[in-house]
Amino acid sequence: MFKHLFSTRFGTVYLFGLLFTLIAFVTRTTLLIKAWSVVDLNPLNLLAIYLVGLLFDGVTATYFVLFLVLYLIFIPDRVFNHRLHQPVFLTLFFLFLYGLVFGIVSEWIFWDEFGVRFNFIAVDYLVYTEEVLKNIWQSYPVPALLTAIFILTGLVFHQTWKRGYLTASFNNKRTTLAGRAKQGSLFLALPILFFFLVDSSLSEISPNRYHNELAKNGVHALFSAFRNNKLDYADFYLQKEEDLILTRLRALLKSDNSHFLSDDLRDITRRVSGNGPEKRHNVIFITIESLSAEFMGKFGNQAGLTPHLDRLADESLFFSNIYATGTRTVRGMESLTLSVPPSPGRSMVKRPDNENLFSSGFVFKSKGYDTQFLYGGYGYFDNMNYFFGNNGFDIVDRAKMDDDKISHENAWGVADEDIYRRATEEADRAYGEGKPFFHFIMTTSNHRPYTYPAGRIDIPSPGGREGGVKYTDYAIHRFIEDTRSKPWFDNTLFVIISDHCAGSAGRTELPVYRYRIPFLIYQPALIKAATNDRLVSQLDVIPTVLGLLNWSYTSRFYGRDILRMRAEDERAFIGNYQKLGLIQGNNLAILSPQNGSSFYQFDRQTEEQTTLPPQPDLLFDAMAYYQGASILAKHGGNRWIDETP
Repeated sequence: MFKHLFSTRFGTVYLFGLLFTLIAFVTRTTLLIKAWSVVDLNPLNLLAIYLVGLLFDGVTATYFVLFLVLYLIFIPDRVFNHRLHQPVFLTLFFLFLYGLVFGIVSEWIFWDEFGVRFNFIAVDYLVYTEEVLKNIWQSYPVPALLTAIFILTGLVFHQTWKRGYLTASFNNKRTTLAGRAKQGSLFLALPILFFFLVDSSLSEISPNRYHNELAKNGVHALFSAFRNNKLDYADFYLQKEEDLILTRLRALLKSDNSHFLSDDLRDITRRVSGNGPEKRHNVIFITIESLSAEFMGKFGNQAGLTPHLDRLADESLFFSNIYATGTRTVRGMESLTLSVPPSPGRSMVKRPDNENLFSSGFVFKSKGYDTQFLYGGYGYFDNMNYFFGNNGFDIVDRAKMDDDKISHENAWGVADEDIYRRATEEADRAYGEGKPFFHFIMTTSNHRPYTYPAGRIDIPSPGGREGGVKYTDYAIHRFIEDTRSKPWFDNTLFVIISDHCAGSAGRTELPVYRYRIPFLIYQPALIKAATNDRLVSQLDVIPTVLGLLNWSYTSRFYGRDILRMRAEDERAFIGNYQKLGLIQGNNLAILSPQNGSSFYQFDRQTEEQTTLPPQPDLLFDAMAYYQGASILAKHGGNRWIDETP
């Protein structure tokens, strides 16, 4: 039966589609086993996952065979039936099959790190292949994996060849171009039809996020992420009339120590008044790669991974209830430099036309500060150098660091202690020039492959996530201790915060507990130790630092000074590249593409989230922030206002 189906000119199309679907089934099943503890296993859920998954697998298969169909239509009989064509064709088929098996392993690795099918992160990884390939080589037994994939591919290929399925299509009668075109027209029409009728929203089958991810096809999800890498709020999300949105946004941004400079609804420019004489403290801003709150003893972790940070937190102004705005480093950079809600799709760090934005770099530079972005990797990655270089910062990255001053480096950059050593040199330079400084440091060691210099901690390198966290803790402690003797130390605020959490996977669309991060400001000579437990956002950090400096300045920031925040002003923003969330109290509103919205209540102790009915007031505030930010950005309301004398 099957052999007869495969004996036509387009027999290999059927064979490839069948193999693609079977391998996709195996992939889905292996990921289901990996996610066993977090899925709700019952017959209906499993049926939905596999039926919707089959739909996406079939749709993706039609895309995959498109070029094969065109090839089979236009290649003439004399070439197709030539004795040299068959081995060439079979070799290409083997390579296609190898790619499918390779995809199983790739998806497993991606799921292991991110808990999702291929998404916008995978799209970015395709752009920065050098760093990604180095990271994979340093993190996994690549030769063994490639060999295993080759053997498995060979077994599948041998079985299909042995049974005659691969060669059956070469034993067909004479064909004509018109006949082949007629036969192939259905194969050509299907992907066009599916392109317009099927999108990733069909995978939203459950409140459990893992169910939705399992229902996807990884390849389809990858190309969907590529298409939707930049989402225009106005095209995809819920909207209200512009004046209503902007009026509400201004009300939400209003504070006791600021006033709007214009009655124009499209202008949120405010004059923020300091509390007393302005201070000229230095600021060293340490942004830590992937440090979730859950790793620190201050948040209940019993593994002893952060003894130095825990002690620093006790001696600092410590913020215990702050949430990252996103799941990528560029999201942390966006909120910590621009103080804006997360934009749908790509971060502002990676968008075109992202120069001269209203940024912390320009604010400090306008006050006469030396401003630098220091990064242990190559800053072309994720467009970081361009973004910081065009928004008020000078750049120091791996390209400007001497090899003889590097103790260790991996795919992502030098060890944390090396970038801290360079930061100390830059602080010495600025101090010697008589300039206060604002230096933004981005670390890399707490990232796969989790390698670091030997002998620093009691977990040998590579030490996995726990080793990365413990080395991060060690390096910060060493940096602080090494700078205590510096003449500028007592006049320097050390701001320590994570860029984002270690993982964002969870049962719900946006698992709130996953976004919680540490934030502390350390300087015992200037700041009294205290704990602040207000519900706040990463985008509140810069206004809070400026508040500690008692600065009066013009602002287009969306964040607030946490130390002057009223209870009714508490809120936090969380999101991924499609979902936009607003937290107020214990409630969460989520805006999603196709004008979607959903609501949850979460328990901070159990980390459970339960679905709520629509919350109109919370929804309106979420729209005010996100739609309002989109409107203002389109009209230049996020640009820098040059006030430098």
